[in-house]
Amino acid sequence: MASDLQLARLHRDILGCTRCVDAGFLPLAAPVLSGYPDNQIMLIGQAPGAVEADRRLPFQGRSGKVLMQWLARAGFASEMEARRRIYMTSVTKCFPGKGAAGGDRRPSRAEVGLCRPHLDRQLALIKPLLLILVGGLAHERFLPGRPLAELVGRVFDLSGRAVGSRTRTRPLLLPLPHPSGASRWLNDPGNRALLDRALRRLRPMVTALLDQKLVGA
Repeated sequence: MASDLQLARLHRDILGCTRCVDAGFLPLAAPVLSGYPDNQIMLIGQAPGAVEADRRLPFQGRSGKVLMQWLARAGFASEMEARRRIYMTSVTKCFPGKGAAGGDRRPSRAEVGLCRPHLDRQLALIKPLLLILVGGLAHERFLPGRPLAELVGRVFDLSGRAVGSRTRTRPLLLPLPHPSGASRWLNDPGNRALLDRALRRLRPMVTALLDQKLVGA
């Protein structure tokens, strides 16, 4: 388990980062993350939104409310418990700004590359037993080249292999769709069924980790 001092140093480094500003991608750096040294679950999103950039906490806007509803279905008693027990971060750490179509801009490959060392350090320090992957950039980082319908509702190991309920491989990877209202993926009843399946598979893993039992999902 990481120490408080180790995590404080890492967070200081990330919160002080200006790489994307220096490279001309962003006008202002405002990295967002939260977590504790004893977290065994890490949730990795795509990038913070405008509300998150203002409050400097992950998943604070409308997407965050939907995500917290999903986490409640997965076994967390409250939003407070979820935020205490999950290390929350993202592939890129700053709000990328609005895109031409009106939604949040998708961070470029170059921005992802500049931010990658931060996520690598977070993974190495926290050593999570479960990764919850939310949205396209997180899926591409760990499970590239697969459509969303082949990811949601399944559990994978770090090599990208789908695994069964009895595996003791760690960390386990569980993909979720992005909770943004801008996404139409969940309009399809079949896709909502996949989300239901994912949350059902997540629930026993969450219960086991909250109880600090290293058992399969």
